[in-house]
Amino acid sequence: MTFFHHLPSVAQLHDLAKDSIDLTKEGVLTAKRIDNMMLEALGLKLFYATEKVSEKNISVLCQLAEETQAVKKMTDMQNGQIVNFIEGFSIENRPAMHTAVRDFFEQCNTSLEAKQATGLGYKELEKLRSFLDEMEKKSQITTVIQIGIGGSHLGPEAIYLALEAFHKLDRKVYFLSNIDPDEGARIFQQVDLEKTLVVVVSKSGTTLETMTNERFAREKFKQAGLTTKNHFIAVTGKGSPMDNKERYMDCFYIWNYIGGRYSVTSMVGAFILAFALGMDRFLDFLKGANAMDKIALRSDPYANLPLMSALLGIWNRNFLGFPTVAIVPYSQALSRFPAHLQQLDMESNGKSIDKAGHFVEYDTGPIIWGEPGTNSQHSFFQSVHQGTTVVPIEFIGFKESQYKEDVFYQQTTSQEKLLANLFAQSIALAVGQKSDNPNTFFPGNRPNRILLADKLDPFTIGAILAFYEHKVVFQGFIWNINSFDQEGVQLGKNLASKILEQFSLQRQGRSMDTKGFPLGVAYLEHLSFGS
Repeated sequence: MTFFHHLPSVAQLHDLAKDSIDLTKEGVLTAKRIDNMMLEALGLKLFYATEKVSEKNISVLCQLAEETQAVKKMTDMQNGQIVNFIEGFSIENRPAMHTAVRDFFEQCNTSLEAKQATGLGYKELEKLRSFLDEMEKKSQITTVIQIGIGGSHLGPEAIYLALEAFHKLDRKVYFLSNIDPDEGARIFQQVDLEKTLVVVVSKSGTTLETMTNERFAREKFKQAGLTTKNHFIAVTGKGSPMDNKERYMDCFYIWNYIGGRYSVTSMVGAFILAFALGMDRFLDFLKGANAMDKIALRSDPYANLPLMSALLGIWNRNFLGFPTVAIVPYSQALSRFPAHLQQLDMESNGKSIDKAGHFVEYDTGPIIWGEPGTNSQHSFFQSVHQGTTVVPIEFIGFKESQYKEDVFYQQTTSQEKLLANLFAQSIALAVGQKSDNPNTFFPGNRPNRILLADKLDPFTIGAILAFYEHKVVFQGFIWNINSFDQEGVQLGKNLASKILEQFSLQRQGRSMDTKGFPLGVAYLEHLSFGS
């Protein structure tokens, strides 16, 4: 096995980084450069002229993709080969087949494993279609509350909000994820329980926050004198403790080869999105994601949008040394999309060992964060432009608005102002501003890129979702790390269980176990407990 830091292209890239392009120099950032440094597919345009790259940089980055067999590994993943593994160590050791459960359209994958997974996914989708049709005929359900956390919440909520302009007018949707009881109380104060369905999402069927919030919800229905089984749906792994039709009206399945953060296009997102949008629009969303899956298989990086974005991110992270990335969508509908991408990226590539079980000697996944523009311009852009830490930015924008309602003010529309700000911020970060007054001096030379589409609709957000999924996976393949497990979330959970034991002892009037877990008890002794 050749390690990342021993690859020939990596040595070349380190040399190139010593004298990287300066975007502030006159004649560097030109209209011709913007035209030349643009990729296009599925109505999406990726502009990267404002990244600190030359054509030579891009050529060697493409060599890096070839040396690490990035596209072959993507093909293997979509074919259902085992990609979730660490050699010589006991982990999940299974495929990652989130692409298979949306492969219902053109040029379907013909590998046996992919076809089997697609068949199971299609079966669940048809079951969902029938269930929703019957529900619409026979019941007065107008509200769905989805209970789940992490991948069972962030992605579905982000996509729901992105497509709220397309939802059915008589449908209301809520997401309950935080174990904070105030959040549950807030939501249940707003709903008519007789017209409400609760979808509980947990692949294991044991997630503590989700099980606790489910109990909270069931108590509300019992207090209202309603039969809970008639108002609860399970989305879970086959054979899990939640796979129980005596407790739930029905059960829909999540397959163990689909990780939570990659599960939006599975039943994790399907129930609530199909309920809110209707099945046809949900299928358009799947179609967009599936179309981008095919783009990710292209061997030419100049035709493979997620691979090019992944390579630009690796250039910024490993060779220019930037530790963080901000995602800034110029669309209020994408207000929760950065939060989903934060989990997608940081849970996937926040790793310090490679697939051979060795601690890496290079940086892996960056810190991901962000907020919508133009709000963020009045928040953290001061630091982004003039702070001491350079923050690469990935902008997302749309030519058209969703609702087609706008106003002229000072000779331009709101949408035109939105786009003007997007392009201006990108240019300002790149070229800066010279000034004799240090307070109005902008250093510039700060990398960014723009993903631009015509309109935020179901197909387009599906394509954008898959674009980011594949960007993250490509980076994991190139770094040779496992992007499909998440052991980093387990230790804190285990320690929380020990602290909960101490809460229980205290409630029973028994002494806390100072020997068993003295650090946890040290904190709890500062609290007063009720009976």
